[in-house]
Amino acid sequence: MKEIETLIPHRNPFLYLDEISSFSKEEIVGTTVFSDANEFLTGSFHEFNYVPGVILIEAMAQCGGAGIKKLRLSDGLFGFANIEAANFYKGVEYGVVFKMVIKNIKITNKYFKQSGIGFVADSPCMDLTWVCVRFQ
Repeated sequence: MKEIETLIPHRNPFLYLDEISSFSKEEIVGTTVFSDANEFLTGSFHEFNYVPGVILIEAMAQCGGAGIKKLRLSDGLFGFANIEAANFYKGVEYGVVFKMVIKNIKITNKYFKQSGIGFVADSPCMDLTWVCVRFQ
C-alpha cells in the first residue's frame, strides 16, 4: 500500500486500492479487499454485508488514477468531473478480493476518460465509465 500512497493523495480511511498487479497504456488491473479496517462503512448495508456502491466507484477511480501516475502518462491532481455510467450486477461483500480492470479511453494532461469492470471471484459485479479533470 505504500507504493499506492506515492501515486495518489488518498489515505486511510479513504484509500481503497491495495495493489496494482499489471499496467499498460491500454489497461490497468488492481485489487483491494474491504475489511474490518473499513468498519465505518459497514452500516450502509448491514444485513447484507455489502460495500456501498459509491465506495466501489471511488475504488475504481483510484485504481485508474494510480495506474496513470504509475505509467507517467499525466501529472497533477485529478478528480471526478463526470460519471457517465455506473451499473451494478451484484453486491460486493467485505473480506473478498475486489478486482478492477480499467481501460484507458483518452488521456491528456488536462483530463482522462476511463471505463472499468469490477470482479469478485472472476464474475463481473459492476461496470463504470468516468472522466477525471486536472485540478492543479
